[in-house]
Amino acid sequence: MRFNYIQLSLILSACIMLFSCGDQLELTPAQSVDQEIALNSDANIKRVLIGAYANMRDEEFWGGRTILYAEMLGANNEIRWEGTFNQPREIYNKSIFTNNSFITNTWLRSYSAINVVNNILEVIDLVDEADRDRILGEALFIRGAIYFELAKLYGLPYSEGNANINLAVPLVLSPTREVSEEDLLPRNTVEEVYQQVLEDLETAEDLLPASNGFFARNYVASALLSRVYLQMERFEDARDAANRSITVATENGKSLIDDYMSAFNNPADTQEDLFAIQVNAQDPDNAMHLFYSTPDFGGRDGDVTILDAHINQYEEGDERLEQFVERAGEIRTDKWRDQFRNVKVIRLAEMYLTRAEANFREGTSIGATPLEDINRIRARVNLPAKSSLSLEEILMERKLELAHEGHYIHDIKRTRGEIQDNNTTDLQYNFDDPRMVLPIPQREMDANPELVQNSGYGG
Repeated sequence: MRFNYIQLSLILSACIMLFSCGDQLELTPAQSVDQEIALNSDANIKRVLIGAYANMRDEEFWGGRTILYAEMLGANNEIRWEGTFNQPREIYNKSIFTNNSFITNTWLRSYSAINVVNNILEVIDLVDEADRDRILGEALFIRGAIYFELAKLYGLPYSEGNANINLAVPLVLSPTREVSEEDLLPRNTVEEVYQQVLEDLETAEDLLPASNGFFARNYVASALLSRVYLQMERFEDARDAANRSITVATENGKSLIDDYMSAFNNPADTQEDLFAIQVNAQDPDNAMHLFYSTPDFGGRDGDVTILDAHINQYEEGDERLEQFVERAGEIRTDKWRDQFRNVKVIRLAEMYLTRAEANFREGTSIGATPLEDINRIRARVNLPAKSSLSLEEILMERKLELAHEGHYIHDIKRTRGEIQDNNTTDLQYNFDDPRMVLPIPQREMDANPELVQNSGYGG
Protein backbone atom coordinates (compact mmCIF):
# COMPACT_ATOMS: atom_id res chain seq x y z
CA MET A 1 0.00 0.00 0.00
CA ARG A 2 1.46 3.37 -0.97
CA PHE A 3 1.68 5.82 1.91
CA ASN A 4 0.25 9.28 1.32
CA TYR A 5 2.97 11.87 1.95
CA ILE A 6 0.37 14.31 3.32
CA GLN A 7 -0.23 11.89 6.18
CA LEU A 8 3.51 11.51 6.76
CA SER A 9 3.96 15.28 6.69
CA LEU A 10 1.26 15.79 9.29
CA ILE A 11 2.67 13.05 11.51
CA LEU A 12 6.18 14.51 11.36
CA SER A 13 4.87 17.98 12.09
CA ALA A 14 2.90 16.79 15.11
CA CYS A 15 5.85 14.75 16.32
CA ILE A 16 8.21 17.70 16.15
CA MET A 17 5.86 20.13 17.86
CA LEU A 18 4.47 17.82 20.53
CA PHE A 19 7.27 15.42 21.33
CA SER A 20 10.50 17.14 20.11
CA CYS A 21 11.48 14.14 18.00
CA GLY A 22 14.93 15.42 17.12
CA ASP A 23 16.89 17.36 14.54
CA GLN A 24 17.53 14.35 12.34
CA LEU A 25 14.03 14.49 10.81
CA GLU A 26 13.98 16.07 7.39
CA LEU A 27 11.05 18.43 6.87
CA THR A 28 9.28 19.12 3.59
CA PRO A 29 7.51 22.45 3.03
CA ALA A 30 3.74 22.03 2.93
CA GLN A 31 3.40 23.70 -0.45
CA SER A 32 5.74 21.06 -1.91
CA VAL A 33 4.25 17.83 -0.60
CA ASP A 34 4.11 14.70 -2.70
CA GLN A 35 0.49 13.79 -3.49
CA GLU A 36 0.27 10.18 -4.65
CA ILE A 37 -3.17 9.96 -6.16
CA ALA A 38 -4.46 8.06 -9.15
CA LEU A 39 -6.08 10.52 -11.52
CA ASN A 40 -6.59 8.34 -14.55
CA SER A 41 -10.36 8.34 -14.98
CA ASP A 42 -13.46 10.46 -14.65
CA ALA A 43 -14.57 8.53 -11.56
CA ASN A 44 -11.21 8.85 -9.80
CA ILE A 45 -11.01 12.57 -10.44
CA LYS A 46 -14.46 13.09 -8.96
CA ARG A 47 -13.54 11.05 -5.90
CA VAL A 48 -10.36 13.08 -5.43
CA LEU A 49 -12.37 16.30 -5.69
CA ILE A 50 -14.41 15.14 -2.71
CA GLY A 51 -11.09 14.75 -0.93
CA ALA A 52 -10.29 18.41 -1.61
CA TYR A 53 -13.65 19.39 -0.12
CA ALA A 54 -12.83 17.18 2.88
CA ASN A 55 -9.62 19.13 3.46
CA MET A 56 -11.56 22.40 3.27
CA ARG A 57 -14.26 21.17 5.66
CA ASP A 58 -11.72 19.93 8.22
CA GLU A 59 -11.75 21.69 11.59
CA GLU A 60 -8.35 23.17 10.72
CA PHE A 61 -9.91 25.27 7.95
CA TRP A 62 -13.62 26.08 7.42
CA GLY A 63 -14.62 23.46 9.98
CA GLY A 64 -14.09 26.17 12.54
CA ARG A 65 -10.51 27.23 13.16
CA THR A 66 -10.22 30.00 10.58
CA ILE A 67 -13.40 31.45 12.12
CA LEU A 68 -11.94 31.01 15.60
CA TYR A 69 -8.73 32.81 14.59
CA ALA A 70 -10.75 35.73 13.27
CA GLU A 71 -12.78 35.90 16.47
CA MET A 72 -9.68 35.83 18.67
CA LEU A 73 -7.89 38.49 16.61
CA GLY A 74 -11.00 40.69 16.65
CA ALA A 75 -12.09 40.02 20.25
CA ASN A 76 -11.89 43.77 20.98
CA ASN A 77 -12.48 43.15 24.70
CA GLU A 78 -16.03 42.09 23.77
CA ILE A 79 -15.38 38.38 24.18
CA ARG A 80 -12.94 36.56 26.43
CA TRP A 81 -10.96 33.37 25.91
CA GLU A 82 -11.13 31.27 29.09
CA GLY A 83 -10.06 27.90 27.74
CA THR A 84 -7.01 25.87 28.63
CA PHE A 85 -5.73 25.61 25.04
CA ASN A 86 -2.73 27.90 24.61
CA GLN A 87 -3.01 28.11 20.83
CA PRO A 88 -6.17 30.28 20.73
CA ARG A 89 -4.99 32.17 23.83
CA GLU A 90 -1.85 33.24 21.98
CA ILE A 91 -3.99 34.66 19.16
CA TYR A 92 -6.35 36.31 21.66
CA ASN A 93 -3.39 37.96 23.42
CA LYS A 94 -1.71 38.96 20.12
CA SER A 95 1.38 37.09 21.28
CA ILE A 96 1.67 34.14 18.92
CA PHE A 97 4.52 31.66 18.88
CA THR A 98 5.72 30.61 15.46
CA ASN A 99 5.31 26.94 16.40
CA ASN A 100 1.62 27.38 17.29
CA SER A 101 0.26 23.99 16.25
CA PHE A 102 -3.21 25.25 15.27
CA ILE A 103 -1.76 27.79 12.86
CA THR A 104 0.73 25.28 11.50
CA ASN A 105 -1.94 22.66 10.85
CA THR A 106 -4.17 25.18 9.07
CA TRP A 107 -1.28 25.96 6.72
CA LEU A 108 -0.65 22.24 6.13
CA ARG A 109 -4.32 21.47 5.55
CA SER A 110 -4.68 24.38 3.14
CA TYR A 111 -1.74 23.41 0.95
CA SER A 112 -2.84 19.80 1.00
CA ALA A 113 -6.16 20.83 -0.54
CA ILE A 114 -4.44 23.16 -3.01
CA ASN A 115 -2.18 20.38 -4.20
CA VAL A 116 -5.14 18.04 -4.68
CA VAL A 117 -6.89 20.72 -6.73
CA ASN A 118 -3.78 21.37 -8.82
CA ASN A 119 -3.58 17.66 -9.61
CA ILE A 120 -7.21 17.71 -10.74
CA LEU A 121 -6.69 20.76 -12.93
CA GLU A 122 -3.79 19.08 -14.71
CA VAL A 123 -6.01 16.20 -15.89
CA ILE A 124 -9.32 18.01 -16.24
CA ASP A 125 -9.63 16.81 -19.86
CA LEU A 126 -10.18 13.27 -18.53
CA VAL A 127 -13.47 14.32 -16.94
CA ASP A 128 -16.61 13.48 -18.92
CA GLU A 129 -17.42 16.46 -21.10
CA ALA A 130 -20.92 16.79 -19.62
CA ASP A 131 -19.45 17.36 -16.15
CA ARG A 132 -16.16 19.03 -17.01
CA ASP A 133 -17.19 22.65 -16.47
CA ARG A 134 -18.72 21.84 -13.09
CA ILE A 135 -15.67 19.91 -11.87
CA LEU A 136 -13.34 22.63 -13.12
CA GLY A 137 -15.49 25.29 -11.44
CA GLU A 138 -15.54 23.43 -8.14
CA ALA A 139 -11.78 22.92 -8.17
CA LEU A 140 -11.12 26.60 -8.88
CA PHE A 141 -13.62 27.63 -6.22
CA ILE A 142 -11.79 25.55 -3.60
CA ARG A 143 -8.38 26.94 -4.58
CA GLY A 144 -9.61 30.53 -4.69
CA ALA A 145 -11.37 30.22 -1.35
CA ILE A 146 -8.30 28.78 0.36
CA TYR A 147 -5.89 31.36 -1.00
CA PHE A 148 -8.25 34.13 0.06
CA GLU A 149 -8.35 32.86 3.65
CA LEU A 150 -4.57 32.40 3.72
CA ALA A 151 -3.98 35.92 2.38
CA LYS A 152 -6.26 37.43 5.03
CA LEU A 153 -4.66 35.52 7.89
CA TYR A 154 -0.95 35.37 7.01
CA GLY A 155 -0.54 38.65 5.14
CA LEU A 156 -1.13 42.33 5.87
CA PRO A 157 -4.55 43.60 4.76
CA TYR A 158 -5.09 44.81 1.22
CA SER A 159 -6.16 48.17 2.66
CA GLU A 160 -2.65 48.74 4.07
CA GLY A 161 -1.84 50.15 0.67
CA ASN A 162 1.35 48.33 -0.30
CA ALA A 163 -0.22 45.24 -1.84
CA ASN A 164 2.49 45.08 -4.51
CA ILE A 165 5.18 44.91 -1.81
CA ASN A 166 3.63 43.24 1.23
CA LEU A 167 3.94 39.47 1.27
CA ALA A 168 1.09 36.99 1.58
CA VAL A 169 1.70 33.26 0.93
CA PRO A 170 3.40 31.19 -1.78
CA LEU A 171 1.26 30.68 -4.88
CA VAL A 172 1.46 27.06 -5.99
CA LEU A 173 -0.48 26.58 -9.23
CA SER A 174 0.83 23.26 -10.51
CA PRO A 175 0.83 19.80 -8.92
CA THR A 176 3.78 18.55 -6.94
CA ARG A 177 4.57 14.84 -6.89
CA GLU A 178 8.32 14.80 -6.36
CA VAL A 179 10.02 17.32 -4.12
CA SER A 180 12.96 19.30 -5.50
CA GLU A 181 14.65 22.63 -4.90
CA GLU A 182 12.37 24.14 -7.52
CA ASP A 183 9.47 23.53 -5.14
CA LEU A 184 10.95 25.81 -2.48
CA LEU A 185 8.87 28.82 -3.44
CA PRO A 186 8.97 32.30 -1.91
CA ARG A 187 5.91 34.15 -0.69
CA ASN A 188 3.95 36.03 -3.33
CA THR A 189 2.73 39.55 -2.74
CA VAL A 190 -0.72 40.34 -1.43
CA GLU A 191 -1.61 41.74 -4.86
CA GLU A 192 -0.50 38.60 -6.68
CA VAL A 193 -2.47 36.32 -4.38
CA TYR A 194 -5.60 38.47 -4.59
CA GLN A 195 -5.41 38.54 -8.37
CA GLN A 196 -5.14 34.75 -8.46
CA VAL A 197 -8.13 34.49 -6.12
CA LEU A 198 -10.15 36.74 -8.42
CA GLU A 199 -9.15 34.74 -11.49
CA ASP A 200 -10.12 31.44 -9.86
CA LEU A 201 -13.43 32.65 -8.43
CA GLU A 202 -14.51 34.63 -11.48
CA THR A 203 -13.90 31.59 -13.68
CA ALA A 204 -15.65 29.35 -11.15
CA GLU A 205 -18.73 31.57 -11.12
CA ASP A 206 -19.01 31.31 -14.91
CA LEU A 207 -18.63 27.52 -14.87
CA LEU A 208 -20.66 26.44 -11.87
CA PRO A 209 -24.37 25.58 -12.03
CA ALA A 210 -26.98 27.18 -9.77
CA SER A 211 -27.91 23.77 -8.37
CA ASN A 212 -25.22 21.45 -7.03
CA GLY A 213 -26.35 20.03 -3.70
CA PHE A 214 -24.30 21.41 -0.82
CA PHE A 215 -21.21 21.75 -3.03
CA ALA A 216 -20.07 24.98 -4.70
CA ARG A 217 -22.64 26.74 -6.89
CA ASN A 218 -22.41 29.84 -9.03
CA TYR A 219 -24.09 32.08 -6.46
CA VAL A 220 -21.67 30.80 -3.80
CA ALA A 221 -18.74 31.85 -5.99
CA SER A 222 -20.28 35.28 -6.53
CA ALA A 223 -20.89 35.60 -2.79
CA LEU A 224 -17.26 34.83 -2.05
CA LEU A 225 -16.20 37.25 -4.79
CA SER A 226 -18.20 39.97 -3.04
CA ARG A 227 -16.06 39.36 0.05
CA VAL A 228 -12.85 39.62 -1.96
CA TYR A 229 -13.91 42.82 -3.68
CA LEU A 230 -14.99 44.30 -0.35
CA GLN A 231 -11.54 43.66 1.15
CA MET A 232 -10.02 45.33 -1.91
CA GLU A 233 -12.40 48.30 -1.56
CA ARG A 234 -13.72 47.67 -5.05
CA PHE A 235 -17.22 48.58 -3.93
CA GLU A 236 -18.89 48.61 -7.33
CA ASP A 237 -17.68 45.08 -7.98
CA ALA A 238 -18.64 43.98 -4.45
CA ARG A 239 -22.13 45.40 -4.97
CA ASP A 240 -22.60 43.65 -8.31
CA ALA A 241 -21.28 40.31 -7.05
CA ALA A 242 -23.53 40.42 -3.98
CA ASN A 243 -26.48 41.36 -6.15
CA ARG A 244 -25.78 38.47 -8.53
CA SER A 245 -25.59 36.11 -5.58
CA ILE A 246 -28.86 37.36 -4.12
CA THR A 247 -30.64 37.19 -7.46
CA VAL A 248 -29.62 33.64 -8.34
CA ALA A 249 -29.88 32.34 -4.79
CA THR A 250 -33.40 33.64 -4.26
CA GLU A 251 -34.45 32.34 -7.67
CA ASN A 252 -33.31 28.94 -6.39
CA GLY A 253 -35.30 29.02 -3.17
CA LYS A 254 -32.99 30.83 -0.77
CA SER A 255 -34.44 33.40 1.63
CA LEU A 256 -33.99 34.81 5.11
CA ILE A 257 -35.39 32.56 7.82
CA ASP A 258 -38.17 34.34 9.72
CA ASP A 259 -36.72 33.53 13.15
CA TYR A 260 -33.09 34.62 13.50
CA MET A 261 -31.86 31.85 15.78
CA SER A 262 -33.46 29.19 13.58
CA ALA A 263 -30.70 29.96 11.10
CA PHE A 264 -28.23 28.23 13.45
CA ASN A 265 -27.67 24.78 14.96
CA ASN A 266 -29.00 22.95 11.92
CA PRO A 267 -28.15 19.38 10.87
CA ALA A 268 -28.67 20.31 7.20
CA ASP A 269 -28.49 23.44 5.07
CA THR A 270 -31.31 25.89 5.63
CA GLN A 271 -32.97 28.19 3.12
CA GLU A 272 -30.63 30.95 4.32
CA ASP A 273 -27.38 29.04 3.91
CA LEU A 274 -25.47 29.80 0.74
CA PHE A 275 -22.54 27.63 1.81
CA ALA A 276 -22.09 25.59 4.98
CA ILE A 277 -19.72 22.90 6.16
CA GLN A 278 -21.62 19.65 6.61
CA VAL A 279 -21.23 18.17 10.09
CA ASN A 280 -22.69 14.91 11.39
CA ALA A 281 -21.85 12.01 13.67
CA GLN A 282 -19.63 10.47 10.95
CA ASP A 283 -17.84 13.78 10.17
CA PRO A 284 -18.10 15.55 13.52
CA ASP A 285 -15.40 18.22 13.23
CA ASN A 286 -16.77 21.59 14.34
CA ALA A 287 -14.17 23.61 16.19
CA MET A 288 -16.63 26.42 16.88
CA HIS A 289 -18.96 24.06 18.77
CA LEU A 290 -16.00 22.53 20.56
CA PHE A 291 -14.78 25.85 21.96
CA TYR A 292 -17.99 27.90 22.16
CA SER A 293 -20.43 25.36 23.58
CA THR A 294 -20.60 23.77 27.02
CA PRO A 295 -20.65 20.20 28.38
CA ASP A 296 -24.44 20.03 28.52
CA PHE A 297 -24.42 20.31 24.71
CA GLY A 298 -21.36 18.14 24.08
CA GLY A 299 -18.78 20.93 24.15
CA ARG A 300 -15.86 21.71 26.44
CA ASP A 301 -16.18 23.91 29.53
CA GLY A 302 -17.20 27.02 27.64
CA ASP A 303 -13.92 28.47 26.39
CA VAL A 304 -15.41 31.72 25.03
CA THR A 305 -17.38 34.18 27.16
CA ILE A 306 -19.44 37.04 25.73
CA LEU A 307 -18.90 40.30 27.63
CA ASP A 308 -21.26 43.19 28.36
CA ALA A 309 -19.23 45.46 26.08
CA HIS A 310 -20.56 43.43 23.15
CA ILE A 311 -24.11 42.81 24.37
CA ASN A 312 -24.70 46.48 25.18
CA GLN A 313 -24.37 47.40 21.48
CA TYR A 314 -27.71 45.78 20.60
CA GLU A 315 -30.90 47.81 20.62
CA GLU A 316 -33.64 46.96 23.09
CA GLY A 317 -35.98 44.39 21.56
CA ASP A 318 -33.41 43.07 19.08
CA GLU A 319 -34.18 39.35 18.77
CA ARG A 320 -30.51 38.68 18.13
CA LEU A 321 -30.11 39.13 21.89
CA GLU A 322 -31.81 35.75 22.30
CA GLN A 323 -28.55 34.04 21.34
CA PHE A 324 -26.94 35.13 24.62
CA VAL A 325 -27.60 32.65 27.42
CA GLU A 326 -25.92 32.02 30.75
CA ARG A 327 -24.38 28.57 30.80
CA ALA A 328 -21.46 27.18 32.79
CA GLY A 329 -21.45 30.34 34.87
CA GLU A 330 -20.92 32.84 32.02
CA ILE A 331 -22.75 34.37 29.07
CA ARG A 332 -22.39 32.35 25.85
CA THR A 333 -23.58 32.72 22.29
CA ASP A 334 -25.88 29.92 21.19
CA LYS A 335 -24.91 30.27 17.54
CA TRP A 336 -22.54 27.33 18.09
CA ARG A 337 -24.49 25.50 20.82
CA ASP A 338 -25.45 22.08 19.43
CA GLN A 339 -23.22 19.17 18.51
CA PHE A 340 -23.13 17.72 14.97
CA ARG A 341 -24.50 20.91 13.42
CA ASN A 342 -23.31 22.62 10.25
CA VAL A 343 -20.71 25.38 10.29
CA LYS A 344 -22.03 28.51 8.62
CA VAL A 345 -19.64 29.93 6.04
CA ILE A 346 -21.86 32.23 3.95
CA ARG A 347 -25.41 33.28 4.82
CA LEU A 348 -27.78 35.22 2.58
CA ALA A 349 -28.00 37.98 5.20
CA GLU A 350 -24.36 38.84 4.54
CA MET A 351 -25.12 39.50 0.89
CA TYR A 352 -27.85 42.00 1.75
CA LEU A 353 -25.46 43.79 4.09
CA THR A 354 -22.68 43.86 1.50
CA ARG A 355 -25.03 45.15 -1.18
CA ALA A 356 -26.31 47.84 1.19
CA GLU A 357 -22.84 49.05 2.12
CA ALA A 358 -21.50 48.99 -1.42
CA ASN A 359 -24.57 50.76 -2.81
CA PHE A 360 -24.27 53.38 -0.07
CA ARG A 361 -20.60 54.02 -0.80
CA GLU A 362 -21.27 54.23 -4.56
CA GLY A 363 -24.43 56.31 -4.23
CA THR A 364 -26.43 53.69 -6.15
CA SER A 365 -29.40 51.40 -5.58
CA ILE A 366 -28.58 48.31 -7.64
CA GLY A 367 -31.01 45.54 -6.62
CA ALA A 368 -32.41 47.63 -3.75
CA THR A 369 -31.67 50.83 -1.90
CA PRO A 370 -29.33 50.59 1.10
CA LEU A 371 -32.25 51.53 3.33
CA GLU A 372 -34.37 48.69 1.93
CA ASP A 373 -31.66 46.11 2.51
CA ILE A 374 -30.85 47.29 6.04
CA ASN A 375 -34.52 47.43 7.00
CA ARG A 376 -34.92 43.91 5.61
CA ILE A 377 -32.27 42.74 8.10
CA ARG A 378 -33.79 44.76 10.94
CA ALA A 379 -37.35 43.60 10.33
CA ARG A 380 -36.28 39.96 10.69
CA VAL A 381 -35.11 40.66 14.27
CA ASN A 382 -38.13 42.78 15.25
CA LEU A 383 -36.42 46.17 15.04
CA PRO A 384 -38.17 49.28 13.71
CA ALA A 385 -37.39 50.45 10.19
CA LYS A 386 -34.93 53.29 9.80
CA SER A 387 -35.84 56.35 7.75
CA SER A 388 -32.23 57.36 7.04
CA LEU A 389 -28.82 55.74 7.14
CA SER A 390 -25.18 56.51 7.78
CA LEU A 391 -22.18 54.34 6.91
CA GLU A 392 -21.55 53.83 10.62
CA GLU A 393 -25.07 52.46 11.07
CA ILE A 394 -24.62 50.05 8.15
CA LEU A 395 -21.34 48.78 9.57
CA MET A 396 -22.88 48.34 13.03
CA GLU A 397 -25.79 46.38 11.56
CA ARG A 398 -23.25 44.18 9.81
CA LYS A 399 -21.26 43.69 13.00
CA LEU A 400 -24.26 42.59 15.04
CA GLU A 401 -25.90 40.43 12.37
CA LEU A 402 -22.69 38.51 11.65
CA ALA A 403 -21.28 38.55 15.19
CA HIS A 404 -19.28 35.47 16.28
CA GLU A 405 -19.09 34.19 12.69
CA GLY A 406 -15.55 35.39 11.90
CA HIS A 407 -16.25 38.65 10.05
CA TYR A 408 -15.50 41.54 12.40
CA ILE A 409 -11.70 41.53 12.23
CA HIS A 410 -11.72 41.52 8.43
CA ASP A 411 -14.17 44.44 8.44
CA ILE A 412 -11.93 46.32 10.88
CA LYS A 413 -8.94 45.76 8.60
CA ARG A 414 -10.66 46.90 5.41
CA THR A 415 -12.15 50.00 7.10
CA ARG A 416 -8.79 50.87 8.73
CA GLY A 417 -10.12 50.63 12.25
CA GLU A 418 -8.65 49.63 15.59
CA ILE A 419 -8.99 46.70 17.95
CA GLN A 420 -8.77 47.20 21.71
CA ASP A 421 -6.39 45.03 23.66
CA ASN A 422 -8.17 42.39 25.72
CA ASN A 423 -6.13 42.94 28.88
CA THR A 424 -5.93 46.72 29.13
CA THR A 425 -7.96 49.69 27.92
CA ASP A 426 -4.78 51.69 27.26
CA LEU A 427 -3.67 49.71 24.21
CA GLN A 428 -5.20 49.54 20.75
CA TYR A 429 -4.00 47.71 17.67
CA ASN A 430 -4.20 49.47 14.33
CA PHE A 431 -5.70 47.53 11.43
CA ASP A 432 -2.21 47.02 9.95
CA ASP A 433 -0.41 46.16 13.17
CA PRO A 434 1.94 43.18 12.59
CA ARG A 435 0.44 41.52 15.66
CA MET A 436 -2.87 41.28 13.81
CA VAL A 437 -1.26 38.89 11.30
CA LEU A 438 -0.45 35.24 11.94
CA PRO A 439 3.19 34.14 11.69
CA ILE A 440 4.46 31.88 8.96
CA PRO A 441 4.71 28.50 10.76
CA GLN A 442 8.22 27.77 12.01
CA ARG A 443 7.98 24.33 10.41
CA GLU A 444 7.74 26.00 7.00
CA MET A 445 10.50 28.49 7.76
CA ASP A 446 12.82 25.62 8.69
CA ALA A 447 11.93 23.62 5.60
CA ASN A 448 12.00 26.40 3.02
CA PRO A 449 14.83 28.98 3.05
CA GLU A 450 12.96 31.06 0.45
CA LEU A 451 10.32 32.11 2.98
CA VAL A 452 10.46 35.42 4.85
CA GLN A 453 8.85 35.66 8.28
CA ASN A 454 6.23 38.28 9.08
CA SER A 455 7.34 41.38 10.93
CA GLY A 456 7.51 40.98 14.68
CA TYR A 457 8.08 37.23 14.65
CA GLY A 458 11.82 37.12 14.01
CA GLY A 459 13.43 35.19 11.14
